[in-house]
Amino acid sequence: MTDNKKLDELQKTIKKNQKEIKELKSQLEEVNDKYLRSLADFQNFQKRTEKEVICREENTKRALILELIDVYELLKEASEDKNPKEGLKILINNIEKFLEKENIKPIDCVGQKFDHNLHNAITTVEKNDCDENMVIEEVKKGYIVNDKLLRPSDVIVSKKKD
Repeated sequence: MTDNKKLDELQKTIKKNQKEIKELKSQLEEVNDKYLRSLADFQNFQKRTEKEVICREENTKRALILELIDVYELLKEASEDKNPKEGLKILINNIEKFLEKENIKPIDCVGQKFDHNLHNAITTVEKNDCDENMVIEEVKKGYIVNDKLLRPSDVIVSKKKD
């Protein structure tokens, strides 16, 4: 093979490689552009989601405060009433309606078997007239909201005498 022929082949290979490099650079720029756009979209989504969460929390807090203000005003009226018992009944009724609306239910525990998921044992009392590990007294009422524990019941639990 002559030197001119070798040189022509090398130049063709160089041109082919340069064209390939140019195409690869173009593809890389396109992929990089898509990546940057996707990243910006994701960051915007994150910011929007954070704002929505904050807004939802503020609305929930506002609604709860409004309910609390209603309770406060009823308590104030009941304290100024000549027959506060009637005012207290109205207040309790309003609170019960609120709890029901929010799907908050008290835990029924007296006479039930002790359940560490629902009850907090304050103490145990030796008793022979009931089964062991039974809730015999409720010290503080527990509550469940939407089938999830809100607050456990503080209870006294039975144990057999030794």
